[in-house]
Amino acid sequence: MAKLRILKDNEPTLRKKSREVTEITKRTLTLLDDMLETMRKANGVGLAGPQVGVLRRIAVIEVEEGNVIELINPVIIEKSGSQTGYEGCLSVPGRTGIVTRPDYVRVKALDRNGEEKIYEGTGLLARCFCHEIAHLDGELYTDVADRMLTEEELEAYYGNSEE
Repeated sequence: MAKLRILKDNEPTLRKKSREVTEITKRTLTLLDDMLETMRKANGVGLAGPQVGVLRRIAVIEVEEGNVIELINPVIIEKSGSQTGYEGCLSVPGRTGIVTRPDYVRVKALDRNGEEKIYEGTGLLARCFCHEIAHLDGELYTDVADRMLTEEELEAYYGNSEE
């Protein structure tokens, strides 16, 4: 497995719409594995193809340690409720925003074996589904943030890293 380079928010690839995966190949499986390793090393909970320069509809999520969700061609098929909270992104380092997302999300996607799966999530998992699927459409959380935290708010939220 290889650690991939995570693109930053000023890179044009992040603003492009990803294409569907038409065939799950050995390369697709390697990409899933590499994305998971990259996400874990960066202390993230989700990572989408465009974030590593691959414009395919593919993402990995791990909100709970050891519970990895691999999404190929994901589609949100149901959502309800509302939650507002802090959100960040590996492609937007050092910034955090307040974002309103659905509190419940149901997603249809293929797994690594090409089998259709239905995933349901509330809270953070619902937020991650929305966040990663938005990446596949060229959208960043900063596009939908109610507001971005100020430097003072960031310091209070994350603590002073210089101490």
